[in-house]
Amino acid sequence: MIFANGAQAFGNVPDRMAGERARQALLRDQTMKKIIDTSPSRRQVLQLAATVAACAVAAKSPNAAESLKGESDNAYVPADGVATFESVWQTVRDRFFDQRHNGLDWLAVREKYLSDVQRATSQYSLARIINTMLSELHASHTRFYTPDEPEYYQLADIFVGALRSRGLQRAFPDGRISYPGIGIISGFEARGRNLVTSVIDGTPAQQAGLRAGDEIVAADGTAFEPIGSFRGNVGKSVVLEVHRGASVLQIPVVPVDLEPTRMFLRGLESSARVIESNGRRIGYVHVWCYAGSIYQRALESLLSQGALKEADALIWDLRDGWGGAQPQYLDLFNAWAPTMQVTDRSGRSEFVNVKWRKPVAMLINRGTRSGKEVLAYGFKKYRLGELIGTRTEGAVLAATAFLIGSGLLLLAVADVRVDGERLEGVGVTPTIEVEAGAASGPEDPQLSRAVAVLSAT
Repeated sequence: MIFANGAQAFGNVPDRMAGERARQALLRDQTMKKIIDTSPSRRQVLQLAATVAACAVAAKSPNAAESLKGESDNAYVPADGVATFESVWQTVRDRFFDQRHNGLDWLAVREKYLSDVQRATSQYSLARIINTMLSELHASHTRFYTPDEPEYYQLADIFVGALRSRGLQRAFPDGRISYPGIGIISGFEARGRNLVTSVIDGTPAQQAGLRAGDEIVAADGTAFEPIGSFRGNVGKSVVLEVHRGASVLQIPVVPVDLEPTRMFLRGLESSARVIESNGRRIGYVHVWCYAGSIYQRALESLLSQGALKEADALIWDLRDGWGGAQPQYLDLFNAWAPTMQVTDRSGRSEFVNVKWRKPVAMLINRGTRSGKEVLAYGFKKYRLGELIGTRTEGAVLAATAFLIGSGLLLLAVADVRVDGERLEGVGVTPTIEVEAGAASGPEDPQLSRAVAVLSAT
């Protein structure tokens, strides 16, 4: 989920009939006159600022591998593509957090890319053009996603409340947000390879033995696509061609219909385990997504009455995934406040204001973004424990989402400062720097270092 920034030149594609060009021009004029109603309520604004943007992804620019895909799409309507581009451009004009658009002449930017949009031949090439335009803003939380990307569904689920008034029913008529997948976080790197960044706990990908660093080349003999390779194959075995170091593996995996919140919650709960080291019991948990209090409650349950209750120390893994954490989640480690246990007449107990008063370490990396970075900042500043790994992404803007055309626009709509400091473009450095392990190996040196630190305490 880390993508290089940069511009992309687009080759010429023969124009359609003159009548089609006229239709596009008329549609553009109509679209430019239309004012998009995107004004949030005061409650939504306050909630948005408090959550410090449910997620963060650097603007994704096209690369060599992506440009080979999707150049022909019989369902694509050029006029609709122009309308989508105009709506994205206008939404950025009206809602981007910086009214000066980070120094860009936004009207000139529209003119720069409009001719490329008019020549686009598929939804995929349209999205590439839009994202190249958005990358010029040099801002996190600003990207256009398509239904061919898992992030489209994950963000729709994260921002489901805001999207109910922004076309959610049109995109998901039955109200259920899901996609066919196996539970990996992956993306194209600079050389065009689709690399697995992380494997979410409790998913088919983990069960099949996929690892971070694996390059997925093909699925059932055809070029791999994060969504397309699994459409129509839910519950069926799909054989992935995986390059792992110098080895080429054939790994069968059974995709399922993934609901993002359930997947991330199960991933958190499935990750929880106790690692025995030097006579100490080190608890470990990975919070894959923090966009909702449900994840914090699940963590508190694991610590107060679940698998981590008897641990002597805790490793809190905030690497990769989505942000959305609220600053008050750090109160979990406030040793000066009491925890209550409330028991009803049936004997059922619930813990309130759960606190962890034992040693703790946090794992971070470049995939630690947004609200998770706010937690990392506070964890380090107030010396709650060691921060282990590599510098965080530096993607700390407040965002919201818009369903536009057949895609989803994630847009930074407010600047954020933490204790007066701006973390956007800066990130948080660890107290103990440890690089990630080799792509071909199962070792996790960052986790190993955290275990060593806590077991020596």
